[in-house]
Amino acid sequence: MIDAGGPYGIATGPDGALWFTLVHQGRIGRLVPGQDPVIHQLDPADGLPTVIVPGPDGAMWFTEYKGGRVCRITADGQVTAHVTSSPYGLVAGPDGAMWFTQLETGKIGRIGPDGALTSFDVPVEGGMPSFITTGPDEALWFTLNQGNAIGRITLSGEVSIHPLPTEGAAPVGITLGPDEALWFVEIGAGQIGRIDASGKITEYPLPDRTARPHAIVRGPDDALWFTEWGANRLGRITVDGTIDEHPLPEFEQAEASEGGAEGEGAARKGEPHGLTVGPDGAIWVALEAGALARFP
Repeated sequence: MIDAGGPYGIATGPDGALWFTLVHQGRIGRLVPGQDPVIHQLDPADGLPTVIVPGPDGAMWFTEYKGGRVCRITADGQVTAHVTSSPYGLVAGPDGAMWFTQLETGKIGRIGPDGALTSFDVPVEGGMPSFITTGPDEALWFTLNQGNAIGRITLSGEVSIHPLPTEGAAPVGITLGPDEALWFVEIGAGQIGRIDASGKITEYPLPDRTARPHAIVRGPDDALWFTEWGANRLGRITVDGTIDEHPLPEFEQAEASEGGAEGEGAARKGEPHGLTVGPDGAIWVALEAGALARFP
């Protein structure tokens, strides 16, 4: 359990620790497996810290969606903020810069090593660029949640769009797979998608199309692992499309951080969001109900 709040994003840092965002409490946590977590309170605390990733500079970087900040945090908790609009997804690019999506303004932003901030328009009205990752081709790839498409942006800012075959797919998480293709989740359609560098798209329906997959990462076994927010499960898909699923913990309502069913002792689903490969080689999942789950 994480008593300090509800984890949302999670990533392994260069310091061998798990770093995670406590979205509703405005906090950043750091956990070395087997030890107690260290919690850093943000000021102000109402920025909704969401996605967190390692930077190219030995620090961790995270987005504050509501607060309009992309922030850098050092191992001892020192925070530097860059002001921008509605940042959400975030990744260290191949050029040593931090690249991020701007959910509401429909742009892709870049913070250079010198701190200079630039942004590039995505030519999809109301597309809501969400997660972003580095591709195999020295470009960045991102999901357009309301644009029902996958986007690609070069380091010089040229954007191309690949529409998805399934209507209402609402893609969210995206990651580079072991096969040099991009793998993504379709929260609206209950599918896992794959797009190669040429733009060819393949979709794999989940056994439960209402599972609401959210985030996806490459696992240590060269499969893709993803969270099923609506079904409270951890999923795994191989590069040939074989899918298996694993249940995640539930919690008593009295222990939950917020929301959920009424009544003390009522079960509350874990609400899995982000996931990462931990420093111990296991899959770690951020459960917004108030915990980090380790698999296996």
